[in-house]
Amino acid sequence: MSSPAPTRRFGWQRHGDGRRVLPGAVVAPGERLSWPRTVGVGMQHVVAMFGATILVPALTGFPVATTLFFSAVGTVVFLVVTGNRLPSYLGSSFAFIAPIMAATASGGRSSALGGILLVGLVLVLVGVVVHVVGARWIEVTMPPIVTGTIVALIGLNLAPVAWGSCDDDGTCTGVQAAPLTAVITLGAIILTTVLFRGMLGRLAILVGVVVGYVAAWLQGEVSFEQVAAAPWVGLPEFMAPSVDLSVLALFLPVAFVLVAENVGHVKSVGTITGTDMDPLMGRAIAADGLATAFAGAGGGSGTTTYAENIGVMAATKVYSTAAYWVAAGAALVLSMSPKFGALVHSISQGVLGGAGTLLYGMIGILGARIWVQNRVNFSDPVNLTTAGVALVIGVANYSWVTEGGLEFEGIALGTAAALGIYHGMRAVARWRGTSQEPASPASVPGGAELEGERPA
Repeated sequence: MSSPAPTRRFGWQRHGDGRRVLPGAVVAPGERLSWPRTVGVGMQHVVAMFGATILVPALTGFPVATTLFFSAVGTVVFLVVTGNRLPSYLGSSFAFIAPIMAATASGGRSSALGGILLVGLVLVLVGVVVHVVGARWIEVTMPPIVTGTIVALIGLNLAPVAWGSCDDDGTCTGVQAAPLTAVITLGAIILTTVLFRGMLGRLAILVGVVVGYVAAWLQGEVSFEQVAAAPWVGLPEFMAPSVDLSVLALFLPVAFVLVAENVGHVKSVGTITGTDMDPLMGRAIAADGLATAFAGAGGGSGTTTYAENIGVMAATKVYSTAAYWVAAGAALVLSMSPKFGALVHSISQGVLGGAGTLLYGMIGILGARIWVQNRVNFSDPVNLTTAGVALVIGVANYSWVTEGGLEFEGIALGTAAALGIYHGMRAVARWRGTSQEPASPASVPGGAELEGERPA
């Protein structure tokens, strides 16, 4: 790979004639096509991130406009911090869904924002350390068995949310609220994934949600009262975070996932562009941390790099960061429409339950994909025990309340178990000479990005 090409911070060189990309060529991050074509590619990035980014606030109850606002701001922050050399869109991370729901239920939305802010600050610290000393310590601390287990237990911990529950007054959530609508939504996502290629296939979640929304509307499950009352133009709703020690532990495991996602993103972009992006890894992690911290400080959901947008780059051969400035601008414009936010919040519980069934399961399977890609050896009892114990803790949602009132639940306890069991057993096995690990293990944390293998 070549070193990162020198790039003017806020400028791009025209690629060729600006109208086409010749076979075998790519538009580098520091290049661009003509501005009309660049705007067109940028709008494709908006569509690619759309289904996933708006689904997070729809599931968690966060304001859609605020989430889009901080998604746009976060993308700009990322591009500036990485010197305009690393193309990426920062959208809502699914890893935050479980802790946000738990924190909101116990301490309200402001306490969830405090957790998001904490994750952002942790990521900034990790990014600075990586920039100074390198990323080797991440590979040692979070080998694929640990990273894959954390990703898997975050997804599987959400399974009861997809199924939902019913109150005594008959009000239901998730699939239980409208089983037929949920099945239609899930079926539409599945069929879109295999029926279509290219951009439409990548937008399977968005297509499924639209189909499910229409089905719910035809069955009288959608109310447009708030949509009609909402103005077309207005500022997003901002909210300050609060610090609640009882919920902060819910969010710390997310930091491990976001670190792995950012490492995977940098390596993926470096591979497809044929450029050594590793020197930007620390900046990328810190930039995502700043974006997440800003979101937590103002009322939005945490962010992460989006591999759906890598798919757009791979399809168009355009890796220009100029397209991402366009995407950020488009998301900012959408965030200024309360009517659009009200429309998203009118999505019925049946639609959310159907989409969540696939989404949460997909996150869980992506953890297993990390194991497969990195050839984790499950005949080694260290790996087998690490994954087995942590997954049961996460799926069953074990809980522990300290005498001081701090509560730790499945994701936090499962993450702690994965880290403690792996490193503890490994140390004892090496001391006793019973270790089954290879002499020179290869470890690449995050082998696949959590956000990168959704069918959206």
